[in-house]
Order: sequence, then structure tokens, then C-alpha cells
Amino acid sequence: MKLTDPIPAPSSAHEPLSGAGHLLDATTPLAAGPGTEPIARWLRATVGAATGLPLAPGQDHDSGVVLRIDPEIERKLGPEGYRLAVDGHAVRIDGGGPAGVFWGAQTLRQLLGPEAHRRAPIAPRERWEVPAGVIEDAPRFAWRGLMLDVARHFMPKGDLLAYVDLMAAHKLNVLHLHLTDDQGWRLEIRRYPRLTEVGAWRERSKVGPRDSPLWDERPHGGYYTQDDIREIVAYAAERHITVVPEIDLPGHSQAAIAAHPELGNTDVIDTASLGVWTTWGINPNVLSPTDTTLRFYENVLEEVLELFPGTFVHLGGDECPREQWQASPTARDRVRELGLGGVDQLQGWLLGHFGRRLAERGRRLIGWDEILEGVIPEAGLPEGAAVQSWRGYAGGIAAARAGHDVVMCPKQHVYFDYRQAPGDDEPVPIGYVRTLEDVYRFEPVPPQLTGADAERVLGAQANVWTELTEDRRRVDYQTFPRLAAFAETVWSSLPPPSERDFEGFQERMAAHYARLDALGVEYRPPGGPRPWQRRPGVSGRPIDGSPPIV
Repeated sequence: MKLTDPIPAPSSAHEPLSGAGHLLDATTPLAAGPGTEPIARWLRATVGAATGLPLAPGQDHDSGVVLRIDPEIERKLGPEGYRLAVDGHAVRIDGGGPAGVFWGAQTLRQLLGPEAHRRAPIAPRERWEVPAGVIEDAPRFAWRGLMLDVARHFMPKGDLLAYVDLMAAHKLNVLHLHLTDDQGWRLEIRRYPRLTEVGAWRERSKVGPRDSPLWDERPHGGYYTQDDIREIVAYAAERHITVVPEIDLPGHSQAAIAAHPELGNTDVIDTASLGVWTTWGINPNVLSPTDTTLRFYENVLEEVLELFPGTFVHLGGDECPREQWQASPTARDRVRELGLGGVDQLQGWLLGHFGRRLAERGRRLIGWDEILEGVIPEAGLPEGAAVQSWRGYAGGIAAARAGHDVVMCPKQHVYFDYRQAPGDDEPVPIGYVRTLEDVYRFEPVPPQLTGADAERVLGAQANVWTELTEDRRRVDYQTFPRLAAFAETVWSSLPPPSERDFEGFQERMAAHYARLDALGVEYRPPGGPRPWQRRPGVSGRPIDGSPPIV
């Protein structure tokens, strides 16, 4: 294993012309400086378990494995930066902060080889070699995210925790959980138990895209208790990952309306007859712009804020049809009361209301790029609101120029439910073809943004929607190996897309596939899906003519 082999690629790696690396064995101590004790525990629990090495606590900072927080590294590389220095005496990981030390420990794990990613030793081995040299490394972006849609198909807690570990192994640091949608409400709200008693379960599920004639007649559901969420958030925090919750509103809300019919437009439809939606697409049943709705979601958000300590709370804001509002006397009365220009501004008013509530509590609203539409000058998005640009780059460009921070996640580039190759073998092929190389050439900052506007791009996020990925095996297939390529685009300082060394990346992926094997990931092999990964008889909805990458 070479210092240049890790994924994502380090900023710089210098190997000596001569000199041995460091050998870890049963006598190797692990010295943890102040603030690094949790990383030492993580190393013993993972690398120690895989290698069989005790990595006993040590006090000698000149031998063994040494972890330290170094203010000089923080000044030079930032709090997530690190220096990994290896010689015949020690393996030293100096970080700008605890996160930097942790990312350095992840690099050390990769340098030990694929076997270091297993949960127990697979063969007797007395020594493990770390190659000599120095790595200095730091992330390009502060937001390196993965969105998991647990609303369409529920992901059990154990699988979700496994994905936290996979994110950490790729130096990703934001887990966006899409917790609510028309097809399910996945978060316990103690004030409103019907949200999970009713809203977390649907009678059956469409198999394939929404125009498919196929159905899975089994009921589907599940939710996370508040203690589950506390565990997930704490587990992620130990791995320097922030969990961002998404509570979708005012559209994508049929599961909530099924549980509480008073939230819907009762003067237009019989909301009491609605159940949790069983198919996919854009749903016409949206929240009513009433005081009842405001108070309800204010109470929901109070519990959400207690569970998720991170800065950002995602409130959706996407794909909200206006037809029910146009037909609703109640909605039209609200428009007149507020002096709005029409029902198209009701969404902006709702999001502005909740965004200000979040701001009063020291949090920041983030939403999909539709939150820029229908904004009311006097009562629109609060200062500090951020935008996730999913319909392309345009929403992110507009948001940055308007002074909002941006997370780029354009569907044409980093929607991992989209197919990975042309051809009939891809399981339930939908969307654009986005190969491993396409993702490797993704650029989060479009050329239209320069200077201060470009600095508004906090980073990027890969999104995994789960209408067609019903369990972890399918999520693995759609997500990997593309997540490895994405991780490099948001961590590493790469050249422009057309100049990137994809062949070199492929060579490094040869070792990384072995790491994924050791981690138990059922990724898509380079040659195409394995027989059990195909879905014969389930048609998709591919989009022909992929847009250009840049």
C-alpha cells in the first residue's frame, strides 16, 4: 500500500527515497493526547478488532501510534486538516481539531490494507506495516453530504448506523435524513403519536416507477423512536458527522394528513378518507395554510430541535402543487389577509414563518431550491437560510447571487437512484446515465460563480432516493462505488473536470473494492450487475440524452 492510494486522495503525500515504514504489533502503544481519546477508542474498536492488535494505552509520544491536536495544523490546514507522519519510530497523526485527527485515523486504516476494514482477524498475522512518509491533507468543502431517503422505504436503525460508518470511511460529514413524505412519517413525535401510529405505515407499495402495473402487496413501514434518533445522532457525532433532519412541507405531506386530516385542505377534499400514499410522484394533497397547521408544525419542530443539535433543519419546500389552494376559500382568505399576490406566495410565507422560528432558536433553515420561489419581501426567507440546488445548477447560482449559502446536489450529476450504465441489465433503470467516471468529473462550483458568490457554495451532497430501492442491498448497489468518486470530488483539491485523472482513480479503486468487500458493501461491480442484482420484469423510466457533465 502506498501513501497515494487512499480514497479520497490526500492533498499531498511524500514518500522518502529510502527508509522503512512502521510496523504495528502486539506491543505497539497508542498514545492519545488531550481531546483525542474518542479517536483512540474508535481505533481500538475498529482497527484493533480487525488486526487483533491491543493498541494498549501509552504515554510515550515518540513511539507507537500517537494522536495529537496541533494548533499549528489548525492554522495551516483548518480544524478538519491533519498530518500523518510515518517513520521507523512512530505513526503520528496531528490534527487541527478532533475531526482532523479522526480523518487521519481513517487514512491510517486504509494504509493498513483491506483486511483492516473487517470486524475480526481473518488469519494470524503478527505485524502490520504502515508505509513511511508524510501526508498533509484537508477537505476542499465543509459540507460533504449524503442524503438517505428513509421515508419512501424505511431503513432499519442497524442499516442506518452502518451507513454512518461507510460515510466516515469516505470522510463525508453530513448525513441528511429525509424523514417524512407522502409515503411515510419516520420520526416519533410524542405530542402527536398518530404521526407514527398511522403515518408510518402504508398498505402496499408500487414496484417500479409510478406508471408500473406491479405492486408489492405487503404492508410497509417503520419509524425511529426518539431514543433511536438520539443514538443515531450520538453515533454520527462520534464519527464527526452531523445529522440534518428533513421534515417536508408544505408538499409531500400526505402521510401527515392521513394521521391528522385537519392539516389538509378540508374545504376542497375529504381529507379523512386519505391514507398513506402507496405510489410515487408529485402528490396534490398539500398542507392547508391555517393557524392549525402553523401550531402543529411549530410543536413538531420543538421536538425535532431537541433531538438534532446541528445548525441546519431541512424543511423541504419542493414539488408543492397549488391547485388545492387555488380552489380553497380558506387559502384565498389567507392570501387576502396577508396581502399576498396570490396563492403562489403561500409557500414562501409558510417557509418564512418556520424559518424565522428556527432563527429565533439559533438554527438555520435549509430547503430545496424551490424555496426561492414566491418569496415575500417583507416576510420571506430569513437571513441565514440556505438552499440545496437539486434541479440543476441554476437554483444554486441564483441563491448564491442572492446572498444565500448553497449545497450543490444537481439531479443530473449526483442522484444515485439514477442508473449507472445504459443497457437492460441495470435494475429498474431510471433517470440519466451517470457512470463512475461521470460522478468523478462532477464539479460542485459552476463556472458562473466567482469570487464571493463562489464562496457561498458550502459543498455538495449525493442524494439516494428510495422509491425503487427497497432495502439496503439495493441502496448499496445504487450508492457504491459512485459514493467513493463523489467523496473525492468534495474532499480532494482536484483539477477541472476534463483534466482529472480518472484512470489513476480506477487504479486506486482496485484496492478500494477490496475495502468495500471487507466492509460488506454490495456495490455494483465494474463489469455490471451480478445476477442477483438485476430486476428482470421491473421496467424503469430512463431519460435519453444525458446532459453534459460541466
